[in-house]
Amino acid sequence: MESLVTAVTIFVLAIFVGFEIITKIPPTLHTPLMSGSNAISGVTLIGALLSAGTQHSTLTATLGLIAVIFATINVVGGFLVTHRMLKMFRRKD
Repeated sequence: MESLVTAVTIFVLAIFVGFEIITKIPPTLHTPLMSGSNAISGVTLIGALLSAGTQHSTLTATLGLIAVIFATINVVGGFLVTHRMLKMFRRKD
């Protein structure tokens, strides 16, 4: 039971810290930071897959699946934003 409380506490703190960091970044920096965070999101995706695959309990499998979904959305969205940003700087023929 203590490990569950510890895991939930870390999860809630990670959500809070992530939200606070993202809301403090000026909009002009979002696109470059989004493209730079794709590698970090890829690592997060691998960790989420490992967490979902261990299946210690139904809770860990469910939280792992949710983490896989959110990390996948983040990675795909980051690449789409980066692609759009780079398209803006191409020369027009």
